[in-house]
Amino acid sequence: MTICPCCGFKSANSGSGVYSVSCLSCGAHSVGEPLPRPERELPAYGRSLLLTVTGTLTALVFAAATIIALVTRPTLSFGFWSWIAAGETAAWRLKWLAIPLTALVLFGSRKIYRSIKLAPDSFCGLRAARNGYFASAAVPLLILILIGITVPARLRHRQWGFEAADNAQGYATDRVLLQYREKFGSFPSDKKDLTRLPDPDGSIAALLKEIDGAEYKPGADVAAAPQTSPRTLRGAVIRNASLGSSADEPLVEALSFTNYEMRLPGADKLLYTDDDLIVRDGLVTKASETPRRGSVANATAQRKR
Repeated sequence: MTICPCCGFKSANSGSGVYSVSCLSCGAHSVGEPLPRPERELPAYGRSLLLTVTGTLTALVFAAATIIALVTRPTLSFGFWSWIAAGETAAWRLKWLAIPLTALVLFGSRKIYRSIKLAPDSFCGLRAARNGYFASAAVPLLILILIGITVPARLRHRQWGFEAADNAQGYATDRVLLQYREKFGSFPSDKKDLTRLPDPDGSIAALLKEIDGAEYKPGADVAAAPQTSPRTLRGAVIRNASLGSSADEPLVEALSFTNYEMRLPGADKLLYTDDDLIVRDGLVTKASETPRRGSVANATAQRKR
């Protein structure tokens, strides 16, 4: 392989002493044999410098991201755990940078470092190259470790978010039921009675559509209701005969529902599964966490025996 010193064109001519052969690109003619290599050559430092700069920039970027995360925290603290939390935040922010950086370290920096190590006479700065290579490899590993530490907490917070979204429907249902009780003095006998409430923004209609498959059970505390004797009208004995038998019927106050229970289907949209939500008098719980009434009744009966 011959390289033209004038234009840099590469040709297959080996330069065996035939000087009349010209360059195929610029037409330059060779005038003699190539110059001999010098007896002493200085080792190159370009590869070591490249690894040093790469490792230094990688470490500086991660350190700067950590400091920014530490300063922007609500409460500024320089304790050990504050630095760990800031490092975790920086790791999540730099997660997309860690992927190409890891590929660069595995395929680029590693190959350059091995070439320097195998030819120490041709390249200088082996220690600086080693430090740069280790720095560029340590930062992706540190990012991976910090992200792995926070994964369980992130998954737990994600689950809390799903539960909060489910509970929001239960609390919205309780709010509408309380609004109905405040307006009419009693909980509705059926969830369709909620359409009697004013709905200027359509939120109640949207809620009724979401809880269409829910099970609603109103209840009344009969023991706490005032025990009054039936009221009869005066002069019932001299009432007109056209009233018939209704003259002797007592006038009893209407039953008022004081509590309720609503069962909302969970993510599977099926009732009577473990992921159902039970909304009972404003308390939202999971069906799997709520004791069954039958078991409670049986336990009470056994205690009485």
